Amino acid sequence: MAILEVKSIEKHFGATRVLEDISFTMERGEVLSIIGSSGSGKTTLLRCLNFLETPDGGSIFVDGEKLFDAADPETQLESEVRRKRLHFGLVFQSFNLFPQYTALENVMLAPKLLAAERPDWKSSKKQILAEIEDNARRLIDRVGLTSRAGNYPHQLSGGQQQRVAIARALAMDPDVLCFDEPTSALDPELTGEVLRVIRELRDAGSTMIVVTHEMEFARSVSDRVIFMAHGVIEEQGTPEQVFGNPQSELTRAFLRKPAF
Repeated sequence: MAILEVKSIEKHFGATRVLEDISFTMERGEVLSIIGSSGSGKTTLLRCLNFLETPDGGSIFVDGEKLFDAADPETQLESEVRRKRLHFGLVFQSFNLFPQYTALENVMLAPKLLAAERPDWKSSKKQILAEIEDNARRLIDRVGLTSRAGNYPHQLSGGQQQRVAIARALAMDPDVLCFDEPTSALDPELTGEVLRVIRELRDAGSTMIVVTHEMEFARSVSDRVIFMAHGVIEEQGTPEQVFGNPQSELTRAFLRKPAF
């Protein structure tokens, strides 16, 4: 069974159709890269998957569970949205760390908020917090920032901040980890730091959707690639198919553009 099924997702802003008939599936452990020009709908698609935007049509299933159906109001209740977001982790291009918290505290924050809703919170608070901190320290170590756990965001480079953001997303143990242009705000040296972490996650079997403008990275790390244009999936296939033998003229024109 596919870990993620996206069926005919649509999103409109007024008269502007930003996404139209977006459908794809993913298997557990698969890496899907989404490429395309600015304004093609890539980020809006990620926001719909993470329920930061509500699709106007279509449905989303994770591990066979229907998370969203535009025709079913029961799947759109605000009380359910927070729970459904737990299936997805989102790493933003601009890091979005809380400046008043250390790297470790940023990674611990969401699990702490979730734990505070547990029925055993008051009786087991000390033990629960210790477990959350232990896990956060393991994740900080996993992204290579053990010595920076006590630093605040302003004391970290852009690449280090993005690695903290990755650890923060992993702290909720999502089914699918989503990256929205994770290196667009970084210079080439810091870009390498972040891409190495994503490669390591791929090697460890993480299921990931990566919106990226790093074509060589997408080609080397992905199991499948989607090329979006004007709010639709123009082409999808293996990296060899999309990069090596694109069928669409729009895909060919996009790939001919010089890297930036």
